[in-house]
Amino acid sequence: MIGSLFAGMIGLNVNSTAMTVLGDNIANVNTTAFKSNRSSFSNILSQSLAGGGGNDVGRGVQFQGTTPMWTQGSIENTNNPTDMAINGGGFFVLQDANGSNFYSRAGEFNFNRDGDLVNLGGLNVQGYEVTAVNPDGSLALGTITNINVPGQSSSPPFATTTMTVDVNLDSDAAPLGTYITTISVYDSLGNSIPLTLTFTKHATNPNDWTVAPSVPPGTVTTPATDVSITNANFTFDANGDLNAGAGDPVITLSNMVSGANDVSITWDVYDAALASNGDITQYSAPSTTTFQTQNGYTSGTLRGVAVDDAGVVTGSYSNGQVTPLFQMVLADFPSYYGLSKMGENLYAESRASGQALPGTPKSGRLGSISTSAIEMSNVDLAQEFVKMITTQRAFQANSRVITTSDEILNELINLKR
Repeated sequence: MIGSLFAGMIGLNVNSTAMTVLGDNIANVNTTAFKSNRSSFSNILSQSLAGGGGNDVGRGVQFQGTTPMWTQGSIENTNNPTDMAINGGGFFVLQDANGSNFYSRAGEFNFNRDGDLVNLGGLNVQGYEVTAVNPDGSLALGTITNINVPGQSSSPPFATTTMTVDVNLDSDAAPLGTYITTISVYDSLGNSIPLTLTFTKHATNPNDWTVAPSVPPGTVTTPATDVSITNANFTFDANGDLNAGAGDPVITLSNMVSGANDVSITWDVYDAALASNGDITQYSAPSTTTFQTQNGYTSGTLRGVAVDDAGVVTGSYSNGQVTPLFQMVLADFPSYYGLSKMGENLYAESRASGQALPGTPKSGRLGSISTSAIEMSNVDLAQEFVKMITTQRAFQANSRVITTSDEILNELINLKR
């Protein structure tokens, strides 16, 4: 009977520990991205009475450990654009001042005074630095580093290299008649330059026009020679469509007074086969410009930061540019169950979890990013309360084992009387 007393006592201790686990789950019902834990029990090695199976008497129960429940928590929308939630697998990668990496599902982030994206504990959020945007729109990524977007960052100017002007030239214009249109272009310092295009109809051939560029005084040193154009003649057919040409016109501005580099602008008029792309026509209608665009821009200051579902951090600037700066890095693990809990919603890799496998959102097993949102706790209160009832009953039952064993021992001792 002494053994049953100890079995009951162990049962009390184990169920008390299980109640602690339930209390921890319930306490963290509102903790961002918290994963509830399940208690696991196992029987204690039994003592053999007959040297074989079937007649073994158990010695009680032991608390084997807790198992985190890695199910997705619900997504809660917030008003903070730097809050993020992971839809699917993966962890945010965070780094402390010593360079140690930690991992978390809690995406309550903000920019500190130095422009670093940090969590509530001040750990730096990690991302791939965007080094270039490829022609197909994909991003060329550099090394993993702290995501840093200083509030005073700027977008450098970009000199105009290409332009498009959609113009109809009036077929009824008089010989040597002109049409003037102006487009703003930019030099390498970000100065806006009004570039004037003067179309002049041929004196004798009604289907021929020439174009001459010009800029305001003080833009170039010698306007007569420092402003030039190639392929400046346009010939139209009887339908008013531009005939094939020798190549796109190229406008060059040399010896800039501002000290900027020479500006060389390719005017997109013909396609790859040197046929007209339809931008310039000669119909019987008043000469007019219907559309114009160019790829240059002046410098700009940061106005805002946004993150998309692929984790790309982009900066919006006052010059209208939206520039990809970083892409969030997410980490996957061979086994989530082996991660070491570090508190404050943080995990660390261990031998049981395997090494972290970094990648970009929406690649491999990694999930996507929901912005202005956080992942809620996955604690199911109804389930926790049911487990609390069963754990309480188990505790009561084990206490009855102790009291009953004590009564039997008391009766045994009274036999001598």
